Amino acid sequence: MRLIYYCSIYCLAGASFKQTFNNQNMRYTIISGTDRPGSNTKKVANNYLRLLQEKGVDVQLLSLETDAVFAKDGQFTELAQTYLYPTDKYIIVMPEYNGSFPGVLKLLIDKSDVKNAWWNKKALLTGVATGRAGNLRGMEHLTGSLMHLKMMVHHNRLPISMVDRILDAEGNITDEGTLKAIGQQLDEFIGF
Repeated sequence: MRLIYYCSIYCLAGASFKQTFNNQNMRYTIISGTDRPGSNTKKVANNYLRLLQEKGVDVQLLSLETDAVFAKDGQFTELAQTYLYPTDKYIIVMPEYNGSFPGVLKLLIDKSDVKNAWWNKKALLTGVATGRAGNLRGMEHLTGSLMHLKMMVHHNRLPISMVDRILDAEGNITDEGTLKAIGQQLDEFIGF
């Protein structure tokens, strides 16, 4: 009986260590999912970047404001090799566009080598809107597309409503409830 108990404790500790070790070696990319200059989406994405860096996570930010998304030459290939192919976990922050997600985000997915960029990777979604729903429909639409791409989408999809009211002049989130919700979401995703 004691042997089983010690084996169970050892196995659990080993699994926990392995999970922690593996998550520390993961590469994260935050995608600011709009090409609109000066967007609230990018401001929220920058808050995610700062919070993950404070947690010691290896993270980079891809803003879709770049012309490389639309390029037909090597610019897109370079973007994909830098931001998409080495990524293990994506955090996608996206605004509501006509009850869904922006076309530039769909273009990014469609132009990439789907197997190398998306298959068997993990995603965390955050919707932003100046309205009340925080892009719930857009997150639902994107979830279906990502699952079609064999991705694992984390259950805690965060809708950030009235985004224009929770950002200060420098683009920092000032609402404590929102910061707490993001912190919980990120902690869960790091362990996912």
